[in-house]
Amino acid sequence: MDEVSIELIKRGTVEIIPLEELKKKLTEKKSLIIKAGFDPTAPDLHLGHAVLLRKMKHFQTLGHDVRFMIGDFTGMIGDPTGKSETRKRLTSEDVQKNAETYKSQVFKILDKEKTKIEFNSTWCSKMSIEEVLVLTSKYNVARILERDDFSKRFKSGNPISILEFMYPLFQGYDSVAMESDVELGGTDQKFNLLVGRELQRDYGKTPQVVITLPLLVGLDGVKKMSKSLGNYIGFLDKPIDMFGKIMSISDSLMWNYFELLTDINKIEIDNFKEAISNKSAHPKEIKTNLAKEIMIQFHSKDEVEFSIEEWNKIHNSKNRSIPETVETHQLDEDIFSSKQNQLVQVLTKLKFIESTSEGRRLIKSGGIYLNEEKVADEKFELEKEKEYLIRKGKKGQFIKLVT
Repeated sequence: MDEVSIELIKRGTVEIIPLEELKKKLTEKKSLIIKAGFDPTAPDLHLGHAVLLRKMKHFQTLGHDVRFMIGDFTGMIGDPTGKSETRKRLTSEDVQKNAETYKSQVFKILDKEKTKIEFNSTWCSKMSIEEVLVLTSKYNVARILERDDFSKRFKSGNPISILEFMYPLFQGYDSVAMESDVELGGTDQKFNLLVGRELQRDYGKTPQVVITLPLLVGLDGVKKMSKSLGNYIGFLDKPIDMFGKIMSISDSLMWNYFELLTDINKIEIDNFKEAISNKSAHPKEIKTNLAKEIMIQFHSKDEVEFSIEEWNKIHNSKNRSIPETVETHQLDEDIFSSKQNQLVQVLTKLKFIESTSEGRRLIKSGGIYLNEEKVADEKFELEKEKEYLIRKGKKGQFIKLVT
């Protein structure tokens, strides 16, 4: 295996455990089984997922056997990673519905012809009670409690269910069933990935190499990208929305996005940094390049170029323009009879904002415009037989309401 390939694999990784073992596998075996698991706990994928998917794509480019594993079984247990309390279990229906959306979205990055999709219910659901008991005998409670989040919960007296102890065991068993050579995961999954490595050895298999990748920081610049936190960029975001969100990240954060979400090489990235430093280029110009590199993975070149042009028109402070087409909603009479006509209530119902509380926060910070005037009243009510043009924040997302 040449050094160029090794450098491609190493790009953006935090740890390769152990690196020498990976090199040996790459030398001895032409095509490695590369596993990455995704629990379908929420519909739709975001750029945080793209970090793992892009690393899978790197292995795919090098000719390896990439397996996208959907944890439809483990998804019903719920990954306790980073949780301070037992998380709500999803139903089989929830998991299957979310899994379908994953299947349709992963091929925006992965090669459909070279990717195998696996469901861990295929083997987990068929395990007998005896087989489950054998699995539980492979690991002890003391080792499980070494895990940081379990340890904190145990010391603070917060309950931990036996079911949660089963999660890393079943995730680890996936590696046994799939006979994976390499498993990829975020840094928060390191414990679970290493359990898989140990279980493979216990079951007489060759242990997998574990590769961890950083958790992508979200739009807030602080916490990891997450739908529940609302700081995400979705695979299915409209081009103009995706561009606006990327342009909203801090100048310092964009270098992390360059490394994890594009194939721009280190020399070019260093040249961008130098250009900003010596003021031969503006950060906005470099960030626009970043946005194009990310967006082209999800949208056509024409869509990308058009959306950037539209966004720049809208955000030209000297000549702010409204998009040629604005999503328009004719509101039902019942919003008035049921007294659900507050602006934040209507925008939440239309999913223009995440929640009424988010709407109030936006209004308080001057982030909601009505007919190009800032909304000041958090309890602003829509009136009958009127038309309202709403703009949200600096991203310039528009919606028209007709009552």
